[in-house]
Parts: sequence; structure tokens; C-alpha cells
Amino acid sequence: MTSDAPSTMTSRREQMYPRITEAEIDRMVRFGTPQTYETGVHLQTTGVRTPGMFLILNGVVAIIQRDGMGNTRPIVQFGRGDFAAELGAMSGKPSLVDAVAIGRVEALLIAPRQLRALIVAEADLGERLIRALILRRVSLIEWAASGPVLIGRPGSANLLRLEGFLRSNGEPYRVLDAQVDAGAAALIAEYGAAPGEAVAVCPDGSVLVNPSEAALARCMGMVDTEERHEIFDVAVIGAGPAGLATAVYAASEGLHVVVLDRRAYGGQAGASARIENYLGFPTGISGAALTGRAHVQAEKFGAEILIPAEVQRLDCSRTAADGAVRLQLTDGRWLRARSIVIASGARYRRPAVPTLSDYEGRGVWYWASAIEARQCAEAEVALVGGGNSAGQAAVFLSQHASRVHVLVRGPGLAASMSRYLIDRIAAARNIEVRPYTEIVTLHRGDCNGLVGVTWQDRRSGETETKPLRNIFLFVGADPETQWLGDCGVTTDRSGFVLTGPRAEVPGSEREPGALETCVPGVYAVGDVRSGSIKRVGGAIGEGAAVVAQIHQYLALDSLPADGVAAAAVR
Repeated sequence: MTSDAPSTMTSRREQMYPRITEAEIDRMVRFGTPQTYETGVHLQTTGVRTPGMFLILNGVVAIIQRDGMGNTRPIVQFGRGDFAAELGAMSGKPSLVDAVAIGRVEALLIAPRQLRALIVAEADLGERLIRALILRRVSLIEWAASGPVLIGRPGSANLLRLEGFLRSNGEPYRVLDAQVDAGAAALIAEYGAAPGEAVAVCPDGSVLVNPSEAALARCMGMVDTEERHEIFDVAVIGAGPAGLATAVYAASEGLHVVVLDRRAYGGQAGASARIENYLGFPTGISGAALTGRAHVQAEKFGAEILIPAEVQRLDCSRTAADGAVRLQLTDGRWLRARSIVIASGARYRRPAVPTLSDYEGRGVWYWASAIEARQCAEAEVALVGGGNSAGQAAVFLSQHASRVHVLVRGPGLAASMSRYLIDRIAAARNIEVRPYTEIVTLHRGDCNGLVGVTWQDRRSGETETKPLRNIFLFVGADPETQWLGDCGVTTDRSGFVLTGPRAEVPGSEREPGALETCVPGVYAVGDVRSGSIKRVGGAIGEGAAVVAQIHQYLALDSLPADGVAAAAVR
């Protein structure tokens, strides 16, 4: 570090590697177990589930990044008062680094459950620990020397798909260009990957050709495949703002919580380049940062987050002796919970444009992150939509693209977009709003990618063709409720879940709570709920509010039969 380096960089390093004082070591002892390691022994091994956090008492521990191809990079050495851990230590996820004893080492091993207890019990110390764990994960992502190695042609659909999955879940990774790197090219040839396919080398050295996100996650150890026999107090389906808020409030109040999402935490909000009207962030915050913090917060309080884990159907029969609702996952496993929170949000709506699906991931995008922006540098792009998400994406893309064409079916943006975004778009010299315009044709190139777009003025019928290679679609979403199956949860005409008085069953004496469905103990929050305001702040508010209703339900559900009758009278 040079002498004129910003003081913030020094501060960040100090926060990343804080020294634990002797007094703090004494307070931490009750949370851990003393361990001794001889020279050369691994306290942590890349790709293997970490046993927790290691507080070094005596000796030296070397922290080394290592990928599945055998490349290593030393990071730091720890001595007395230092601790070896990053975010994965709170949940026992696979380690992203090797921690090796240099000489004889004495350490205090603090298991994940005890680490969470320590962070909550010791507020000041816990704040420093959390900050360090987050900054260490951020650095691992920036250094791109941990996690899986992705090999393929830059910009190819399959490579971008895997990059997007890992980035959305806050996982570090490295990309090698098979056209430049000889070792990467040899690996591609050895495993017979076709042009356009991506190869993933997992931390343990295993190789996958063009894997699905779920297969890559299993290879990395992001999710387990074991049968689950416990009964959760709350199962939350969906890890967007509403689901994460539910998890944070429920877990912080002592409930046993599991959160499931089929792809990544954050939902549609996680893809927002900048949210500027969320209370408490006057300069704005990216959706990824906001939901990433919520994800850490939920894990801090002990919520178990399973990603990717897709729910296939909900069985509300409660026929088992335990009275639990059952969830069947697409991998065949079942989970049981005393209450269910539907927070599955909505899936991106697709305009009726011929061959649209052929270009998804190859020029057609439903979000605008740094990965997609990289593909649009100094090029013209089109963006379809007139809501806040579209406005945020247009402003973000305008910082990378030479011109952004915003296509709107109606007369303008005022009907569906916040004023501050409309003003910002009007002030951007390289954003052009085209009212009464829709895409009619997509043009294919030699490599099956998008090379042109034709749009039409709905008033005059005139068409215009532009040589664009990227279009972004923000035209709304449909509720993710197909997994509800025959559970009996009622929905409105558009498929959004009914709650409260609107969910009452004719002839029934039972009145559902404000966020409760017609099925007792099953709730809906956020974008998937009929009548919700479809805003991040509203989703978070509903996630907090539903926990109070769950407490009431669980308390009533635990009463003996005569107690239930008495409670009903009261």
C-alpha cells in the first residue's frame, strides 16, 4: 500500500482483520472448545464444511486461497488474538480457503450455533465480528481466486448463466477464457465440451460440463441432500425482501425457521441497480446490497437458508400425528413445518414476441446487473417497461451503454414510475423514451445470438430496425403459485394469493388473519399476495407483520383441546 493510499482502505483492512483483546478472549472462551493442531494440519479445507470459527490462542495459522485446478494464493497469517473465519462459519457452509497450522497451534473452536450465540450475546464484539466476516467474503469475491473455476467463451449464454447464479448468491468464482488460457482449453477438450458450453471446476477438483445451477450448487456444497426429520416452526418459501424479513423477525424471536428459494436470495429486488426511495438510505442502495445484508442478518439469528431448493408442492392435509404441513422438494425430499409463509414473489413476464425464448441469456435479459452491463459497454440497447424497476435499470445501463431506448406501450412513464426516476431519465442525454412502441421482431445472427430488433409505433404502424445485441425486459411479473397445487389456498383471477377477509370460505366460522390464507397456519406476504403494493418497503413490512400472526397461531395450536375452546371464548 502506497503512502498516499486512501485512509478508508486502511480502515477496511483493520475492520477485516480486527485483533481480539485479552479481555475479549476471556469472554469468548465460554462459547468455544479448546483445540490443538500440529504443524501442517488443516483447520479448514477448501470445499469441506467448516466446523466454525477458530480464535487463535497460540501459534501461527496461514490462510491460503486454493481453487479446484490447484492454483494457490496466500492471503494472511494469523497469530494470537486473530480469528480464522468468514461468512460461511455462521452456517457451517464449505470453507472457501485453507487454514493451515504453521508449527503447533492452540485455538478456540467456536461452532456455528455458538458463533451465532456469541454475536448476539456480545453486541459490540458481535458487530465487529459480523463486519469482518462480511468484508472477508467481499474480498474473496473481488480477488476471484476462491470457489469454482468457470471455463468457456466470454459472453456465452451458459457462462453468463452460471456467473449470474454465483454472483446473485454472493459466491466467489473465477472465469477462464478457453480461447486464451491453454490449460482451460485443454480441460475443455479433455471433457468434450461443445462450443458454447461452459465447464465448471468445483473446489474439490471435480469437473462438470454445462451444469445446471442446482448441480453446481451441490458440487460446491451450497446445499445438502440429506433427509430432514425435524419440524420447523416456520417454513418460508421465497428469499426476496418479504421472505427475508419474515426470517429475520421470526428467527430473532426464537422460532425455528427455514427459508427456501429455487435460485438466489433477493428476488426481483436483488436485481435492482439502485433503490432510492427505501427509508433510511438517502443516497440509495443497490438491491443486491440490501438483500445481501438481510441474508446475513437472517443467518445471524439462526434461520436456515436452503438455496437452491425448489418446492414442488404443498401438502396442507396435516394428517400426520405431528399436525405439520409438508413441503415436497423437486429432489424428492420432504420438509415439515407448523406454519408456512408464501413469499415466492412473481416470475418475469414475457411479451408476445416470436422466438423470444430462443434469445434468453443470449441478448434477452430480465434484469440488469454488472455482468450484463459488461456486455453493453459503448453499445446501444433497448429496454422495455415503464415501472420503477425499468427506470432503475435504464439509469444504471445509461452509465455503460452509448444509448438506451426505453420502449413504453402507453403515452409515457408518469402512470407507473416514481417522479425521481422520471426526472433522472429526462436528465440523461443518452436515454430516449419511445412511447406507444413495442417490439415485433428479433433478428438472429450467425451464432444464433441477437443481432437486431424491430419495433413498431402502435399509433402509426411505422416500424424501425436497430442493430442491437441486447434488450432488457421489465414488463411485470406473474405470481409464482403453481407449486401450491391442491392445497386449497385460494387466489384471485390473476393467480395472486388471497388473504384476510377476501380469503374467507363461505359458510365457515373462521376469519383468517390479515395476512393469512383460507388454510389455517398458511400465510402470504410480498408480491405474491393479492392486494400488496409491490414495493420493497411494503414487502418488508408484511414480512415483519406476519410473524406476530404466526406467534398467535402457534400459541393457539399448542393449546390442549379444552384450552383451544377457552381461547375461542375469550
